[in-house]
Amino acid sequence: MELFTIGFLPVGVIDLLDIFAVTFVFYQIYQIMRGTRATQMFAGLLFLLVAGSVAQLVGMSGMTWLIQSVGAVWVIAFVILFQPELRRMLLQVGQMGLLRTLLRSGGQRSVNETVKACLELSKLRIGGLIVFQRRTGIRGVMESGVPVQAEISWELLVSLFHPRTPLHDGAVIIIGETIVAARCILPLSTLPLTDSSIGTRHRAALGVTEELDAVAVVVSEESGSISVAVGGRFIGRDLDERGLQSELSRLLYPRTGDAPEEQMSDQSIPNPA
Repeated sequence: MELFTIGFLPVGVIDLLDIFAVTFVFYQIYQIMRGTRATQMFAGLLFLLVAGSVAQLVGMSGMTWLIQSVGAVWVIAFVILFQPELRRMLLQVGQMGLLRTLLRSGGQRSVNETVKACLELSKLRIGGLIVFQRRTGIRGVMESGVPVQAEISWELLVSLFHPRTPLHDGAVIIIGETIVAARCILPLSTLPLTDSSIGTRHRAALGVTEELDAVAVVVSEESGSISVAVGGRFIGRDLDERGLQSELSRLLYPRTGDAPEEQMSDQSIPNPA
């Protein structure tokens, strides 16, 4: 059904839906790649697509051929040079909305392995700091550490935090079911804390969740207690196996009807004063 005409081009409902769909796709790709080295190349590719469309529209056949030829090379270079970014993009797409709900049973493996690792670290009195990426990227934090890119397992997590390994300092970053980096440096919370038991690891957990859309799990080296932070606050302290499993499942793979994360659990503490 035609709605209106722009020059000699009729515009209908399907055309508008098509425009909105393409705009949404490009916006989501930009959001995922924002802050990475692929951003500038993506902007250049987008420019070529727009320039090629304009040249074709006004009938510039030579310019259209040139831009389309260069555009094909850019696409190939984009795929070859930025395989890690594309892999992360596809992983994030799989964790969004309905797809994340459908894949919940598979994604739950990362929760199960993390719970096992935290319980083992707590028993051995080994400190640990694990950060889960959620909806937005945490590229800057990942680049501060050492790339791992390994399938998650509780044995590997425990090994990474063992004091005799070179990667035990800092945080481990998990995206989906992949340990992407270790020994990452996190921003510390600048808010004053009234709890004297909160050390550097706990400040780092609060700091990264203040600045980024992430969930942080802390295992205390001194007491062995397990805490979960999100949104710049601890929503669980001294968690047992069941409590940790419940909090991580709710925060990382929420079901319809789950309580929002702003509602603090019975084991939570107030925001730092």
